[in-house]
Amino acid sequence: MSVRRYELAFPAASGTGEDIVVVDRTDAAGPGGHPVYADASGIVRAEISDQGEVRMMPSGGHQAPAHPLEARPLPDG
Repeated sequence: MSVRRYELAFPAASGTGEDIVVVDRTDAAGPGGHPVYADASGIVRAEISDQGEVRMMPSGGHQAPAHPLEARPLPDG
């Protein structure tokens, strides 16, 4: 059974700490065949494997999404 939610930890813009984005599993699969997760706005999208490997996916043209430092599974709820 796959994880329903992850928090993605990105380097903070200030250079100190982390910026956290919570993503939920969608019905889509990414190019690698793994589930696609998205934040509530749909702007942050990532394919996450069952090994925790993350592939960020652009949600619009001319976007170069940052790569998270870590993807941490969250409990259901």
